[in-house]
Amino acid sequence: MEGANQTGIVRFHFRPFSKLPEVQMLIFVAFLIMYLVSISGNVSISLIIWINRSLHTPMYFFLANLAALEICYSSTIAPLTLASVLSTERALISLPGCGTQMFFFIFLGSADCILLAVMAYDRFVAICHPLRYTLMMSWQLCVQLALGSLVLGFILAMQLTVLIFQLPFCSSKEISLFYCDVLPVMRLACADTWVHEATLFVVSITVLTIPFLLITLSYVFIVAAILKIRSAEGRHKAFSTCSSHLTVVLLQYGCGSLIYLCPSSSYSPERGQVVSVVYTFITPVLNPLIYSMRNRELKDALKRTMIRFLLS
Repeated sequence: MEGANQTGIVRFHFRPFSKLPEVQMLIFVAFLIMYLVSISGNVSISLIIWINRSLHTPMYFFLANLAALEICYSSTIAPLTLASVLSTERALISLPGCGTQMFFFIFLGSADCILLAVMAYDRFVAICHPLRYTLMMSWQLCVQLALGSLVLGFILAMQLTVLIFQLPFCSSKEISLFYCDVLPVMRLACADTWVHEATLFVVSITVLTIPFLLITLSYVFIVAAILKIRSAEGRHKAFSTCSSHLTVVLLQYGCGSLIYLCPSSSYSPERGQVVSVVYTFITPVLNPLIYSMRNRELKDALKRTMIRFLLS
């Protein structure tokens, strides 16, 4: 193993997708388009929910929060990645810069996963306890749940980031991804990372496994309640409010589990590269599309807003 290089300023650089400039340019254009589409889509959802009073309900309050998280999450990764891909020379990032990016990536990603579990609870209450929904999902509770997901994500991100960046790093500083993710950065350390890997596993269980189990439990009760609805129209309406959320859950948790719940010894940089592109660029594009296409109320609100804008 190479010795630790602690002299001077520590800088990392990202592994390029390809050595061919033409391929790098194609990747840059694709990433730029996906980033702009994700930002415009999530901003549109947030604005539509804010403008239309008919959408001022707990479900859309959480959806607006999710869209805001997606905007921040994408902006944590995309600008630096785009600059790195476009650069003809090796793009460098300082140790504090890498730590900052990692912190916000973990913070926003964790809050995103926890908020999806909160949204599943909201759907559970709405479908299984419709008469008590307004009482159980008060605005005070909604704000507390949204803030709670942010606070828990912040605490987990701060602890993990500080722990990792106390490590000494070797002279080889090429990060095998296009951003500062936990496992690729830990692989550059010149010290035993057993404690850090164990901490990452605990954080992954807290952010991925526990919320996913709660979501699964919520949907077991939701499906049981939907099957008791006699009319086909009623069953379809109840399921349509959940299908978009369930699709996003499978995308988000599926990608996260492939990276963070597998043993670190089996981590593959090539697989990590592909999965990371999915959940940092593709998923933020798909989320607003999934919600807007599969949610009738949101589609109707979008049409009303567009008509109002064109007539004004």
